[in-house]
Amino acid sequence: MNMEAFVLGCGGVMPLPGRHLTSILLRREGELLLFDCGEGTQVSLRELNLRWKKISAIFVSHTHADHVTGLPGMLMLSAQVDRSEPLYIIGPPRIKEFVDWARDVLEMYINYEIVVLEIENPRVGGVVYTGEGFTVRSVPLNHTRTCVGYILEEDQRPGVFHPERALELGVPRGPLWARLQRGERVTLENDAVVLPEQVLGPPRPGRKFSFITDSLFRSDLPGEVAGSDLLICEGMFHSEFRETAHEKKHMTAADAGELAAAAGGVQRMGLIHYSPRYADGQLKLLVKEARRVFPNSFLTRDRQAIQLPYRDE
Repeated sequence: MNMEAFVLGCGGVMPLPGRHLTSILLRREGELLLFDCGEGTQVSLRELNLRWKKISAIFVSHTHADHVTGLPGMLMLSAQVDRSEPLYIIGPPRIKEFVDWARDVLEMYINYEIVVLEIENPRVGGVVYTGEGFTVRSVPLNHTRTCVGYILEEDQRPGVFHPERALELGVPRGPLWARLQRGERVTLENDAVVLPEQVLGPPRPGRKFSFITDSLFRSDLPGEVAGSDLLICEGMFHSEFRETAHEKKHMTAADAGELAAAAGGVQRMGLIHYSPRYADGQLKLLVKEARRVFPNSFLTRDRQAIQLPYRDE
């Protein structure tokens, strides 16, 4: 099952030419999930030719303008096509107020169901969305406004199927093999019962995607993002401006690197939500700083596609 992340915007505070505001689209097979919806999200969707009408849910970290200004346009865009499934919008308190205000003031024509779910206790976190074979949970962050991060975790996969074991147990090739691979027991013509664990290896982990912005470093965050196949984390400032960053409750690139290193098991960490004070050529300062602590750090760029393969592939 394919999974890939698309960077629709990597900037913070204000959009720049070629750098829209923060937004990540995660595509898991045919399902699309959007994390934050900054200004310019629609532009990147069109440029990447993504099927935006397939977006099932939008996860909002907080209601600062540079994370939600693209949302009204996305709601109106979705009304331009036939849509039978509801669109879920999930976020901390006040996200419903923002959506209702936008719909009212802009007099939006909406021809589909919008379900806004506010996270009841954002300071604790927990599962906020369940899809087929995965869950998304919120984690509390420390920002100037109530803010949450999101962790998507896939269910465990069945172990590797061993055909030689199936043949030794008398299971003929065909549909019975598929049933065993799905974790079902099968009964043979001689009434013998073959269990999945007799022909499968140990269960294999699914993939994990973590989205963390905007926040100071928290002692509980490493445990939350541990084992991420892809961690997207803000690295808004170079440590030269550490005092400014922490005053505004943001992480520096060094903080992001320390988070990924302390977590353990993180495969890759992509920096995002850059301060507009850094021109494109200066962003290398940020990733250089992060790599001193966590070598598998990289800069996200608008319209970048990032594959999330299974670790055993």
